[in-house]
Amino acid sequence: MILDIKPFEGQHCETTATGTLLKQIGIELSEPMLFGLGEGLSFIFWNMKTMSHPFIGGRVKPDLLTENIARNLSLELKATESSSSTKAWHGIKEIVDSNKVVGLKLDCYYLDYFSKPFHFAGHYVAFYGYDSEFAYLVDTKQQGTRVQTTLTSLARARSEKGPMASRNLFYTVAQKGKLPNLSKAIRAAIKNNSREYLSPPISNISYKGIQKTPNELVKWFDRSKDIKGEFSQMAMLMEKAGTGGSLFRNLYRDFLIESSQILKEPEVKKAAASFREIASMWKEIADLFEKIGRTGDKQHLNQAQEALKEIAIKEESSMRLLYSI
Repeated sequence: MILDIKPFEGQHCETTATGTLLKQIGIELSEPMLFGLGEGLSFIFWNMKTMSHPFIGGRVKPDLLTENIARNLSLELKATESSSSTKAWHGIKEIVDSNKVVGLKLDCYYLDYFSKPFHFAGHYVAFYGYDSEFAYLVDTKQQGTRVQTTLTSLARARSEKGPMASRNLFYTVAQKGKLPNLSKAIRAAIKNNSREYLSPPISNISYKGIQKTPNELVKWFDRSKDIKGEFSQMAMLMEKAGTGGSLFRNLYRDFLIESSQILKEPEVKKAAASFREIASMWKEIADLFEKIGRTGDKQHLNQAQEALKEIAIKEESSMRLLYSI
């Protein structure tokens, strides 16, 4: 057990886990700054036959956020996967035994402290201790920050297969030398994130994905066998679980506000104001999904479609503004 653990109190799982690892090596940055340095803003509408309903996400793919943070802060990131649960357990046990916190990627469905379990294999926690029965973790503020789960449930969560899953992935970060100039790191992160956002590799990502989503929502609604359950769960995932909705837009807005004070770029301040409005629109969409789940009324779907079309325009414009700095 690491007794002097300094848990990062965050709203999003990967920034919370990685932020906890960073605090142990003396790097303390705000959650919005970590999200921005992680070049985290994106969008995805993902649908597969093996999924009960589509997935709407508002950030870059799992693992990439921490990789970007490490690159922009010139940190050493060591990530390990293993198909063996035994080897994976000994790997993280040895790290904690050496008094270092380790990040884990897993399926949160099996974690004992989740009051409403759901399968999501792109969840992150920081592991800082264990005894004969429990593992001790740092999770988001919504989940309680310092939490515990049985060793059995942790093993199942880490080895679960499915969309976004990894093979018992765990990671550590270390400082290689002097941290880079923060203003240069911020500028590079904004440039990289806006470039990636404006040039998506496939049409269901970033603003092109948002443009495509209104038509996909109709297909989903028309073929759904459980409108109430599916749309209600999507609303919950977007706002409370943080996969989409306003959370990531709020984080990026606050990152831009913080960055504008460092960079003194008027475009950054202007984009921050735009994302304040965009975030409220994403909250509106999640609320509309909740109403669809509650009433089954297609009128709310039509309202969500129109809002998405407007968001696509606003986000593309804002990211083009940021790319110009």
